[in-house]
Amino acid sequence: MTGAFPEPPPSYGPPPSYGAPPPYPPPQPGPESAPYPPPQPGAYPGAPQPGAYPGYPGSPQQGPYPGAPQAGGNGRKAVVAVVSVVAVVAVLCVAGIVGVVWYTTKHDDGGSSGAGGQDIAGLIDYRTTHPDWLERDHKPSGEKIQYPMVPAAGGPHHPVWMRCAGDVYTEPVDEGNAVHSLEHGAVWITYRPGLAAGEVEKLAKKVRNQDFMLMSPYVGQSSAISLQAWGYQLRVESAGDSRVDAFIKAYRETATMEAGVPCSNGVTSSDASAEPTATG
Repeated sequence: MTGAFPEPPPSYGPPPSYGAPPPYPPPQPGPESAPYPPPQPGAYPGAPQPGAYPGYPGSPQQGPYPGAPQAGGNGRKAVVAVVSVVAVVAVLCVAGIVGVVWYTTKHDDGGSSGAGGQDIAGLIDYRTTHPDWLERDHKPSGEKIQYPMVPAAGGPHHPVWMRCAGDVYTEPVDEGNAVHSLEHGAVWITYRPGLAAGEVEKLAKKVRNQDFMLMSPYVGQSSAISLQAWGYQLRVESAGDSRVDAFIKAYRETATMEAGVPCSNGVTSSDASAEPTATG
């Protein structure tokens, strides 16, 4: 043992200084480190071609060229198509309703039912009560025809008609010719001889210049005034009765049994044997 205290460790001196490591030189561009060029569209087999999908280089964008589809274009076209279809359907529905209304006013036997006048007070509807009185046979001109209603409102008649183009006759006319006028759709107004001149003039104003209208005095009728259409009759006592206009409105032309046949031509003489200008 060499003393009371241990000997200090040997001193090796300061650590050697090696210095900072030299910097590494930056990599120099070379064939192996050159950046790769981006792939070009269509540069290799199977590569997507320009315009193959939206967003790819060369793909068309919406709207940048003439004729290109615009955003929302298909939606607007669909709306226009739907609106057009709805409009067409609406027009067809309206046309169908009008057609049904028109058709239902026609009578099964070829004439109009004149349904618009059924609510006229005092209306006589021979089409319903006595259809057998309304035969449409032609009788020889000049032959006297017996009618079950006075004046006649339909039935057998002569081959020609009284002209009913707004004609006001001041003398009685041949009944067989007048009934033929009714077959064409005319309204025949008759009045009892001796009716006040003012009343006659009121009636005449409803007839003049009105196609499918005629009037004449009639000997032997029970009422002051009587209105006839084919299969319908109304008797009143005054030309100012509102039912006169209602009857004319309801049955002039609409009560025809020969739609489209005119009231022009015909005979204008009260003589039933007069030479006719037309037949039908």
